[in-house]
Amino acid sequence: MATALAEAAREIVQVGQFLSLRNFVPATSGNFSRRLDARHAAVTRSGVDKGELTEADILALDILAPPPPGSSAETHLHLHLYRDRPHVQAVLHTHSMVSALLSQLRQAERELRLTGYELLKALGDNRTHETTISIPIFPNDQDIPRLAARVSEDLAKRPDTVAYLIAGHGLYTWGRSMAEARRHTVALEHLLTYELETMKVRR
Repeated sequence: MATALAEAAREIVQVGQFLSLRNFVPATSGNFSRRLDARHAAVTRSGVDKGELTEADILALDILAPPPPGSSAETHLHLHLYRDRPHVQAVLHTHSMVSALLSQLRQAERELRLTGYELLKALGDNRTHETTISIPIFPNDQDIPRLAARVSEDLAKRPDTVAYLIAGHGLYTWGRSMAEARRHTVALEHLLTYELETMKVRR
């Protein structure tokens, strides 16, 4: 367990620096996690600038138990993904300007439909731009366990989904490795920007 935690902590610290440089996690926002084994995961401590993470800021947790002291309240959202999707190895939550704005503007639609973009090929096992990918949008809720249950119920009907948005809040995405989760994050941040710019042009 100690070796797995040290390896996961290194990956989380590196991704924190990578995403912070792109301003995807301003101030102390966002949280990241990485599966350790079938029963355990590692998650970032609450209240830390993600560009300044150290390995001491990474906490181990039991995915079947309540989040440990010091972890974000939003850890529940990570735990549901690990419980519901055994293939998920990493979860990244960002608070970029575009994810907050676009999710707020489109929350009445309850989803964001992305069509025709070449960058859709970066998501999951998709291999063509000639498709439409739906990203669900959930209303923000300070009752995180209730929000996590709602997200879990909805995602059960969307087995191929690799991300969702919380309105006015940010993006959650995941992958079968930290590298895939990071790829999904970068691709989706660009795709969200395309959609926001398109809305400006159409106005």
